[in-house]
Amino acid sequence: MVLDDAYFMRAALAEARAAFDADEVPVGAVIVANGRIIARGHNMVERLKDVTAHAELMAFTSASASLGGKYLQDCSLYVTLEPCPMCAGAAYWTQIGRIVFGARDTKRGYGLFNAEIPFLHPSTIVEGGVLAEDCAELIRSYFRLKR
Repeated sequence: MVLDDAYFMRAALAEARAAFDADEVPVGAVIVANGRIIARGHNMVERLKDVTAHAELMAFTSASASLGGKYLQDCSLYVTLEPCPMCAGAAYWTQIGRIVFGARDTKRGYGLFNAEIPFLHPSTIVEGGVLAEDCAELIRSYFRLKR
């Protein structure tokens, strides 16, 4: 069986649903190495009372522990929402090989801050739009409940 980007994004969506169920902004992430998920994470900002407890950071910490090192060059991050500048900066330091995101974040995504200094490592490949509508709808549903 060949596992594709949609397969791994569905795993990230499962993490986002766990965040939704915990009354967190529903963003989920998984990190893949050699065709298998080595780390999972979802937003835990409210639970941990930590503004840095984003899905990507939870996944980076878990992946580093799993691999026994801080660099993730041979890994792919699948995340349901375009990373914010903080998470993009953390991705830079991990030297992650690839980032695949679902929905674009038109308010706080790192892509809006096209600065002189790149947020991502120069060797990181980025692809967006995988299951974008599914990812966006989960976030819209969450905020509809909050309003």
